[in-house]
Amino acid sequence: MAQVDITVNNQNFLIACEDGQEDRLLDLSKIVDDKVGELAAQVGQVGQTRLLVMAALVIADELVDLRENVKLTTGQNSDDKSESAVACIDELSRRIEKIADLATQAL
Repeated sequence: MAQVDITVNNQNFLIACEDGQEDRLLDLSKIVDDKVGELAAQVGQVGQTRLLVMAALVIADELVDLRENVKLTTGQNSDDKSESAVACIDELSRRIEKIADLATQAL
């Protein structure tokens, strides 16, 4: 298992990931860092934990919107492609939740 040093809100976290997923984890951490930065600019530095929770909620909200859009686009009778898209979104959701859990444990 690999470990990656990521930075979110100017704080470093050493996060474990599967071998070969290091670049992906760095890309994901950049998304989280950007979201935390946007929130910090809006509400100020209200604490690392609160900013991470707020960022997780905003990202989860975006994910739910994507799921709803997939359902609206594909309708009730989804074909193989739409089922695959939903499966990908579900997998992304699981990964986001796992990263949020790891970040919370690191605090």
